[in-house]
Amino acid sequence: MAESDQIARLRITLDDVAPVILRRIEVPVGVRLDDLHLYFQIAMGWENCHLYEFRTRGDRWGLVDPDFAELDVISANEATLAELLKRGGAKTFKYVYDFGDGWEHTVKVEALGSAGYRRGLSEIARGAASLPSGRRRWTLGIRKVPQGPRRSRPREP
Repeated sequence: MAESDQIARLRITLDDVAPVILRRIEVPVGVRLDDLHLYFQIAMGWENCHLYEFRTRGDRWGLVDPDFAELDVISANEATLAELLKRGGAKTFKYVYDFGDGWEHTVKVEALGSAGYRRGLSEIARGAASLPSGRRRWTLGIRKVPQGPRRSRPREP
């Protein structure tokens, strides 16, 4: 199966908070990391007003700052999720948002599948708990997180 035909189901867990805060999203494996960052922002309810990095075994992807070239950060707008997974050699990586507060997330690839079943480029599949108190939520125009259908009573035959 070609990379462009694959979808990754990602489990994003905010580290070191209780109760557990997690989201599951499905994204194309070929998504650029700067776009994946935006998907994470939407899924987690962050405000996209801080720096971020993706980290694997010694490699870091994020916004490249020419004043800090010694930090050896790979540009997030020139790399894809597939490249991160291949270079990192594992199906788990870190996403760090807001270096001041240091919100670390553990991201695990739970499944890789065919793009044939996808309904859109990204879908929030499931989640648990809300953000730590004091954090506002934004959704880029999404008014409600998609959830399964709810029925108060069984259907009539």
